[in-house]
Amino acid sequence: MSLLLEVSGLDCRYGLLQAVRGVSLEVAAGETVALIGANGAGKTTLLRAVAGAHRPHAGRVIFDRSDITRMPAHERVARGIALVPEGRRLFPSLTVEENLRVAAAGRRGRWNVRTVLEVFPLLQARRHMPAATLSGGEQQAVAIGRALMSNPRLLLLDEVSLGLAPVVVDAVYRSLADVIGEGATVVLVEQDLTRALKVAGRVICMLEGRVVLEGEAASLDRDHVVSAYFGLRRPA
Repeated sequence: MSLLLEVSGLDCRYGLLQAVRGVSLEVAAGETVALIGANGAGKTTLLRAVAGAHRPHAGRVIFDRSDITRMPAHERVARGIALVPEGRRLFPSLTVEENLRVAAAGRRGRWNVRTVLEVFPLLQARRHMPAATLSGGEQQAVAIGRALMSNPRLLLLDEVSLGLAPVVVDAVYRSLADVIGEGATVVLVEQDLTRALKVAGRVICMLEGRVVLEGEAASLDRDHVVSAYFGLRRPA
């Protein structure tokens, strides 16, 4: 598979606080990568830097062989990068359909209001309801659907299951499996290790702004993953 995303030596800061430290990683076209780690590991900042929402202090972001490190976020969307941010950040007074339509970026592809609602059937009956009236799981589905409306080549998902009941997370992940099955390239931030290891082909673990473990999900030893996640010494 050809590389779609390359991150090289990326440093990101908030004032004097360094959130990402020399991170390098690669994502192939059609791949699903789970980015895991405890709170404060730098996962969200890394996704924001790829999406253009946070300017890195050093390093490079290469997308489809082009250096986009200094490219503004709206141009990255036009090139095919979409971010589902932590906290969903919908327009609360707009309806479900309006939230979807506002994100259409003119890129051709299979995703439109009809196909998004087909993949997220829990939204069908909510189509004309304001986003503020939806449950947390429904809002998360709208947030993912909104990103799909730009017909992205790279979908960045930040904390899909955060704050949702397990049964709701199950429904969202069932729909997400359909999106992945369509061949989308996905980088997924997830604190639920079990779900991350199930949905992703490869796992990257961050700790204190650095990548501390990386490998194929099927071959990684769970104890080693847990140790890397919490910064513990690996078991003998």
